[in-house]
Amino acid sequence: MRVLLTTTSYQDTPGDHHALLESQGYEIHRERGPLPESRMLELAGDFDAFLCGDDEITRAVLDKALPRLKVISKYGIGLDKIDVTECTARKLPVLFTPGVNHTTVAEHTFCLLLALVRNLVDSANAVRNGQWKRVTGNEIWNKKIGIVGLGRIGQEVAKRALAFGMEVHGMDLYWPEAFVKDHPVKRHDTIESLMAEIDVLSLHANLSDSTRHLVRADRIALAKKGLLVVNTSRAELVHMPDMIEALHAGHIGGYATDVLDEEPPPADHPLLKHPKALITPHIGSRTYESVPRQAMRATLNLVNFLQGGKDVIQANSF
Repeated sequence: MRVLLTTTSYQDTPGDHHALLESQGYEIHRERGPLPESRMLELAGDFDAFLCGDDEITRAVLDKALPRLKVISKYGIGLDKIDVTECTARKLPVLFTPGVNHTTVAEHTFCLLLALVRNLVDSANAVRNGQWKRVTGNEIWNKKIGIVGLGRIGQEVAKRALAFGMEVHGMDLYWPEAFVKDHPVKRHDTIESLMAEIDVLSLHANLSDSTRHLVRADRIALAKKGLLVVNTSRAELVHMPDMIEALHAGHIGGYATDVLDEEPPPADHPLLKHPKALITPHIGSRTYESVPRQAMRATLNLVNFLQGGKDVIQANSF
């Protein structure tokens, strides 16, 4: 049984998941993902299972991987890099790990937001370089935050926002009635309505055809000048040229993101040195607490499926 393991968080972080995987007697081939389609095409066809991160598993990859490939076990919850529709049509199970990283990502969201409003990175770097640079920042208390996507992560962000004394606005196709009974969230049915009222936009939606480029020029134009945008979901939720233009014009006051359209980014990526951008290298769920939870769930999914067990979490059905 040959398994392709690509997720670097899984490989780099200690935990019981390593012992469980290695105890199965699989032949494990390790790569440093996320892998582009070109590399996946080179590897596909030689493996019975993928234990993957955000590698590009396209129709072409599936064409080459099948019929040997029996299962895809995704480390994480984002499935936009996997052609799940094609997997379903070919009766290939796609397993994933919901419910294991929401606390960590919510904390990172506020890490980015607080660093942005208090100019933390520039101030700390200035002191490190021998400069006593005192820049005036802003509070988030009493500000309005708009949360797009009120799933597990979005709800954890809402809890923290309320604790900071923020007014919470939200938008989600599936409105969490039970959650909002105990946590006051003003409901919006459209992104246009949401953006017109808020000071901070926090993105937690899945990437789909309907959410791709959710934040774009015509919607940015509706927002208050100086809107702050935090993205710990998917880069493609934001139309990057429009974001760059809005940052230059000052209509967007800052863009803090843990995700980019190309990771790692090319040296000339326009966001890298933009004074109003704050970028972290896709580490929102990368903690010593969260990684072992995700890794163990992904490993259990894989092992249990291959052994015919029922304790698996499958994203597609057929």
